[in-house]
Amino acid sequence: MTESAVHPALWPAPHATGAVDATVTVPGSKSVTNRALVLAALAAEPGWLRRPLRSRDTLLMAQALRAMGVGIEETVSSSSAGGPDGSGEAWRIIPSGLHGPATVDVGNAGTVMRFLPPVAALADGPIRFDGDPRSYERPLGAVITALRALGARIDDDNRGALPLTVFGGGALDGGRVEIDASSSSQFVSALLLSAPRFNQGVEVRHTGPTLPSLPHIRMTVDMLRTIGAQVDTPESGGEANVWRVTPGALLGRDLTVEPDLSNAQPFLAAALITGGRVTVPDWPEHTTQPGDALREIFTAMGGACELTERGLTFTGTGTIHGIDWDLSEVGELTPGIAAVAALADSPSTLRGVAHLRLHETDRLAALTKEINELGGDVTETADGLHIRPRPLHGGVFHTYDDHRMATAGSIIGLAVPGVQIENVGTTAKTLPDFPQMWADMLAGDPRAAEAPGTGI
Repeated sequence: MTESAVHPALWPAPHATGAVDATVTVPGSKSVTNRALVLAALAAEPGWLRRPLRSRDTLLMAQALRAMGVGIEETVSSSSAGGPDGSGEAWRIIPSGLHGPATVDVGNAGTVMRFLPPVAALADGPIRFDGDPRSYERPLGAVITALRALGARIDDDNRGALPLTVFGGGALDGGRVEIDASSSSQFVSALLLSAPRFNQGVEVRHTGPTLPSLPHIRMTVDMLRTIGAQVDTPESGGEANVWRVTPGALLGRDLTVEPDLSNAQPFLAAALITGGRVTVPDWPEHTTQPGDALREIFTAMGGACELTERGLTFTGTGTIHGIDWDLSEVGELTPGIAAVAALADSPSTLRGVAHLRLHETDRLAALTKEINELGGDVTETADGLHIRPRPLHGGVFHTYDDHRMATAGSIIGLAVPGVQIENVGTTAKTLPDFPQMWADMLAGDPRAAEAPGTGI
């Protein structure tokens, strides 16, 4: 059954009538799941991935790797029933000789369209990449140019974008390459993930004026090191904006995926807005996920948090303060923060996120239009948004097939009656069954707000 069949075209966003009090078990991290799948596919021996996220983006990644010859076996833990979000599941990844011909559907997943062309260059045979119409508009030229400089043969009809074909030769020389990753840190991660399999490894030198989402590059580096790769970084004493990966075999590992902290954002926002309390189990004490910044950001906006062995408990007061914040390293949090800021008691300025114009949609333009059409006062700046809170009213909140727009509209709907979310089903990109989780959180049943099938 399709998402459009499950959810109506216009979904009435639930309005909170009191303070929320719930425990919400958030499914696994998309960023970790898709990086782990790529690294396991390139390893010298089989590995396990436990509690992977099962969403559109991760299933597209798994399907693409299978098309290139990688074995991925899905099992369900005897201690858990397992569910559509992947909780209770374990995937066994069995590397094999990568080969074509094959066709990869990237959907609109940045990780799939950027992480897999370097993998395809290591395959034996042609690999064609195609996807949703929006994927044709998303920047990919820097990865294509870099791969060609490293020895890959790619036919993109000189578009610098999808669709394209990588003619894999079974190996790639690698070496030094310059890349402007100002529009996406995924350009750097894409080259680093496959680099241990390049004959000379890789030296990636970022040449652009800015580099967004650095935590995601740190995540890539940490995961590479976990499976035996040698990586030199600016943080480890290397040159600024230069990453070096030494060629070598990657080990098969048994990895458990952390909860997706960015997907915890709307639930924490619910506590902040309603003056309630939400606990997210298994919140890691140390992590490279950008979503961990929510603890600091939402505290500055008027809440309080406590991290214990059980997880993170966030409590709101019902009062929301405006902020002036550089979100360059955590840009994916911008839609949810903008939604909360529209309900604050003072203006907010969100900076450092010009690259969001190139995400699933132009998020800065979309947030400005949709919040303003509900009565808000949002202005785009060169690199972000300026938000002046105004009394809001109901109306249709369009999502532009962007999962974070859908959750942003849902956040506003908590405080504003009559908000209708167009295509809430797009949340399935990274957060399966969001509407039911949202409704159960508001119903106040701690167990009901768990992701489906977790059995926790």
